[in-house]
Amino acid sequence: MNNVKLKSMLEGFLLEDIGDGDLSSQTLFHQNSEGTLHLVAKGSGVFCGQEIIQYGFSIINSSIDPQIFVRDGEFVEKGSEIAVINGPMRDLLQAERVVLNLIQRLSGIATMTAKAVKIVDGTNVRICDTRKTTPGLRMLEKYAVRCGGGFNHRNGLYDAVMLKDNHIAFAGSITNAVQKVKEQLGHTTKIEVEIETESQLFEAIQNNIDIIMFDNCTPETICQWLQHVPGHITTEASGGIQLEELYEYARTGVNYISLGCLTHSIQSLDINAKVHLLESRLIQ
Repeated sequence: MNNVKLKSMLEGFLLEDIGDGDLSSQTLFHQNSEGTLHLVAKGSGVFCGQEIIQYGFSIINSSIDPQIFVRDGEFVEKGSEIAVINGPMRDLLQAERVVLNLIQRLSGIATMTAKAVKIVDGTNVRICDTRKTTPGLRMLEKYAVRCGGGFNHRNGLYDAVMLKDNHIAFAGSITNAVQKVKEQLGHTTKIEVEIETESQLFEAIQNNIDIIMFDNCTPETICQWLQHVPGHITTEASGGIQLEELYEYARTGVNYISLGCLTHSIQSLDINAKVHLLESRLIQ
């Protein structure tokens, strides 16, 4: 993960929440009032967010050095203490909500990914994400997928070519679309083609593309079509696949299964934040 980008993101998130100042804390607590914030898991799951805790509080106050007891990708039981942060009450409370929102969401993504990975255990398939991420949070959400044992699909429109139905319709055919792309892009850029019919499958194979995506195909159809795909072409199943049908798709022999639900349909891991005032100096 790009820590420079992470710090910049956190600064923006904190500015959104704090604005010109925390009216509640600044009017209640003396600037020298010290406290301790405990982050505790209220549910069980895979944790993700070490650096968010570390940087989130240090951006507000560089002297704050959180004690973090769990590493990214580790399973936490309900009731486990994740971190303890000591510092001025004002600073702890200003960073608390932003940090908590992020680590709860990312831990939820890591937890769901871990469930998906466990379901396909024993097969050779890899679970990966999609571009169906929260705008502004893609780097973090894709990192959370990796923490859960999954793999990342392309990061955006800029790092790989994926020719979908609209591209193919505009170009007139898979062949026209692939040729146009190869004419303009370098040899290091991979080309993936989304197919839904057997004729599209053979046309994609004839154009020697890098990846074939079986989109909205049944496991039975994928099994039949895979027999025609040369070994040097990577295969992927996608299209609204849910966890309960995941193993059937894994058994087809595809290399990857991409799941939008890893980032758009997760339940955040419940994490509690409790602050204890160490010095009870209030503004008089």
